[in-house]
Amino acid sequence: MQELETFKLIERISSLLRSEERKKYAAIGLQPVHGQVLEYLGKCNKYSDTHAAVAEYLGLTKGTVSQTIQILERKHYLEKNTSSLDGRVVHLSLTESGQKLIDELKPLDVFKNAEAKVSAHEFDSIGQALQTTLMVLQKVNQSKSFGLCRSCSFFSVEENHYLCGLTQQALDRDDTEKICREHTPAPNSFIDQE
Repeated sequence: MQELETFKLIERISSLLRSEERKKYAAIGLQPVHGQVLEYLGKCNKYSDTHAAVAEYLGLTKGTVSQTIQILERKHYLEKNTSSLDGRVVHLSLTESGQKLIDELKPLDVFKNAEAKVSAHEFDSIGQALQTTLMVLQKVNQSKSFGLCRSCSFFSVEENHYLCGLTQQALDRDDTEKICREHTPAPNSFIDQE
């Protein structure tokens, strides 16, 4: 059961980071896949800077990679160079503006801020560390927490029944184990510190 909770936390953190990534790339007219291709090309060696290698590394189709590379080339973020050893091989390389773009957009500022807040603390379990990381990321990103009802600051037990302090409505036991859009994390001195 703990493994499933850990997986869910990792999945939620990943979703939050992907959402932030999509916003940043959309602001400059790109998709996250474009950034992934640029990042890969910024790290790979001369044997791995081809269309086929990009497709294999990112798990994309050749068509998707081809379209992505065309867009990035039109925007002057990468360039193609035919191999001097084999004219059938095309090598891809970042332009100066392509390198500048990945330097500006990665790592995500939201993750750097959260990492700085979390790294100074010791945790009893990976689940506790991930939960805290998620909550800090949500706060830094100003996004809703969508947490479990029973972990909300509005959750209470009144006269042997569960109550939502926000709506002033009684809750079934099943409700307390479900995700709520109105979730507000319970006060936590670590997370609330600026």
